[in-house]
Amino acid sequence: MMKSFKNINKIKFPLLLAVVCLFQSCSDFLEQEPGTQTSINEQLSTKQGVLNALNGLYRELEQNVKSEAFTTYADLQGGNLKFAPSVTTSTTTGSVSVPGNIEHIYNFDDLADDSDLASFYTQSYDIINQANLILEFTDGLKDATDSEKNQIKAEALTARAYSHFLLSELYSQNYGFTEDASHKGIVYMTKSITSGIQYPARQTAADTYNFIIADLKDALNIYTDVVLLNGYTYSYFNKNNAKALLARVYLSKKDWKNAFDTANDVITNSGVSLVSSANYIAEWKKPDLPVSEILLEFSIPRNDEGISSGSMAAFFGYSSNSIYGKYVASQDLLSLYETGDIRKELYTNHPLTTLINLQPQTLDYYFTEKFQGNPGYVAFRLSEQYLIRAEAAFELNNTDQAVKDLNIIRARANASTYQNSENLKEAIFLERRKELSFEGFFLFDITRNKKDVSRNDGCVSFSCSLTYPSPKFILPIPRRNINLNTNLQQNESY
Repeated sequence: MMKSFKNINKIKFPLLLAVVCLFQSCSDFLEQEPGTQTSINEQLSTKQGVLNALNGLYRELEQNVKSEAFTTYADLQGGNLKFAPSVTTSTTTGSVSVPGNIEHIYNFDDLADDSDLASFYTQSYDIINQANLILEFTDGLKDATDSEKNQIKAEALTARAYSHFLLSELYSQNYGFTEDASHKGIVYMTKSITSGIQYPARQTAADTYNFIIADLKDALNIYTDVVLLNGYTYSYFNKNNAKALLARVYLSKKDWKNAFDTANDVITNSGVSLVSSANYIAEWKKPDLPVSEILLEFSIPRNDEGISSGSMAAFFGYSSNSIYGKYVASQDLLSLYETGDIRKELYTNHPLTTLINLQPQTLDYYFTEKFQGNPGYVAFRLSEQYLIRAEAAFELNNTDQAVKDLNIIRARANASTYQNSENLKEAIFLERRKELSFEGFFLFDITRNKKDVSRNDGCVSFSCSLTYPSPKFILPIPRRNINLNTNLQQNESY
C-alpha cells in the first residue's frame, strides 16, 4: 500500500506552507507577532518536525509538476498532443476547443497579468523556500544522526536544484541562446524568507546553471542510504535520480563530456535496467505502479483507505466514450513510428463524435497507455539516460557509441536498427520524441536544438508554428511578481 503522501493533509505545518509567499511578497509574514516566528523554530527543532516539512515539500512538488498546464506544456506546445472533443454538455458535445486554463500559452501568447502558469511560478518558489528552511534548520537537530542530517540536506538540495531547473526551462531561453549564456536566467534562491525581505535580480543563464550544478554536486557528496520517509523509495530523491537530473542539466547546458559521463554513471551503476521489449507495453499498462526502469516518479497521494486522489489519467485517461481526458496523440507524433514499432501499441484508438462545421462525424483519437489507471508523474527513467548518452556521444564525435545507444532504444522497441552516421543527430532528436512522448520533453528538445515549432494535426491555435529564435519560446514572469520586485526584469515581448 502506497503511504508516501497519505497523511500530508493532516500535518499541522502552517508557517512552512503559509508564509512561503515568494521572496518578494513576504512583508506580512515578517510583520507578524514574535510568537509566530517562534513556531517555525519549534516546528523545525526536531527530526520529526523536519521530516514532516520534507514530506510536505514532496507533496507540494508532486502537485506542482502534476498541474495540467505544466504536465501538458512541452508536448502540447511542440505538437505531440492535440485535443479530444468535448463531452461537457449536449450543446457542445463533439466540439474541439482549447481549454480555457491553457488558452494563452497554447497560442504562444501568454499574459503577464494573468499567466496560465502563474501558480507554477509561485509554487516553485514556495517549494524552494521550504527546501531552504529545511537546509537552514537541519544541522541544528539534536535528535538526528549525522547520516540522517546528510540525507535530509541532500534531498532538500536536490529539490531546490530541480525546481530552479524547471523554472529556467519555462522562463529563460535555452542555454545556447547566446554564445556565452549571458542572457537572463532566473532568480536563484539559496536563503529562506526568514532572512528578511529580498528583492533579488535574475542571474544570467550561465550563473543559473552553475548554481543548479553546484547544488546537485553538493547533494551527491552527502547522500546516504538512510530511508527517511514511508512509501516507495522511487518516490523520493536519491543518489541515482539526482545523477539523472544532473545528466539532464548537463545536456541542457550542452556540456557534452559531463552529460556523457553522468548518464553513463547512471546506466552503469544505478542497478536499474531497461524494461525488456517483451514487457514494455505491459509495464506501462500497470494501473498502480510505474515501469520498472523508473528512477523517480512522484506518486499520487492516497488516504488511509488507500484511495488515490488525482493522477495523470485526469488529463490523458480513457474510461469510456463519455469519460476521458482532454489530450490525445497527434498524427504528427504517431506518423513517426514504424509499422513494427511496439511503441505504437501505447496509443489506443477510440473513435469519438466530433463536430465538423457543426455536423457530427466519428473521428479516431489515440489515447496514450502511459497514463491510465492511477499513474504518477514520471520525472526520470532510464531510457532518457541512454538518449542523453547518445546525444552527448554524437557531439563528442563518438558516433559508434551514439549509434549503439540509439539502437539499444530502437531495438527494444522492435524498430529497425540505425545503420550509418548520416543524419544521426536528427535520428536521436526524433528518437527522443518517440520514446519520451507525453513525458514533458519535446518543446525543450526543440529549443535546445534551435528548431522551429510546427504543429499540424489538430492544431486549433492562431499560431500553429513558431520560428526559432523567438521570445515566445518562454513565458512571462507573472506581473504580480514584477510589481513586487523592482529588480525583477520581465522577459522580452511581455
